Amino acid sequence: MPQQPSGIGEFQIGISPIGDQPFDWSQTILSQYANSPIILQWIAYYSQYIDPTQNIDAFYDQLWNIETAVGYGLDVWGRIVGVARTIPGATQKYFGFQEAGTTSADPFNQSPFYSGEALTGNSTLSDNAFRTLIMAKAAANIWDGSIPGLNLILRTLFPGLVCYVTDGMDKTMTYRFHFTLTALQIAILQNTNVLPRPAGVLATIVQG
Repeated sequence: MPQQPSGIGEFQIGISPIGDQPFDWSQTILSQYANSPIILQWIAYYSQYIDPTQNIDAFYDQLWNIETAVGYGLDVWGRIVGVARTIPGATQKYFGFQEAGTTSADPFNQSPFYSGEALTGNSTLSDNAFRTLIMAKAAANIWDGSIPGLNLILRTLFPGLVCYVTDGMDKTMTYRFHFTLTALQIAILQNTNVLPRPAGVLATIVQG
C-alpha cells in the first residue's frame, strides 16, 4: 500500500514518472482546489493506487516497440506489415537430370543436391526470427525499386552472410546467396513475398 503521511501538514505533492517522462499531477488541478490539503491528499492517494506507469511501460515494451515486442505484440506487427509467424513449407528444386523437368529440378550449378530434408509442413518462427522477418517485410513494403534497396532487405534477413542482387539487364534479376539456404529460409523466401521484384522481371535464386 502507498505510504500515507502522518498528518496533512506533512503532505508532499509527488511527481509520478510516465515511462521516462515525469508527470506532475498537481499541474492538472484547477486553481480553486489547489490549496485544499484534503483534496490534494485524496488525489495523491488515488494517483498511487491506480498508477498506470507499469501498464504503460509494459504496453510500450511488449507491443508498441518493434525492437522489444514479444508474442502477441509481434503478431500484431506481423498483421500490420503483411506476414504471418507460421510459414508454409517450401517446395525447393534440386539438381536433377534433364528428364526431371524444371518444376522439380534444375540443371547443373543452379540448385543443390537433395539433402533428405522434408519439403512440406509448416514452421512457426521464434520471436527473434519473426521480428527479423517483420523488419524485412516492412522494408519491402516501402522499397524504392532499386538494387541497393533490395540488398538492404537481404542484409536485414541474413545479417553477416554474403548475399546480394544482380541485374541481368534483360528483364531478369538474380538473388545470389554464397551459402546454403536452410529449408526454413527457402520457405520464407518463397512464401512471404519478402523479396519484391519489379513487374515483368523474372527473379531467380542461386545459392551455394
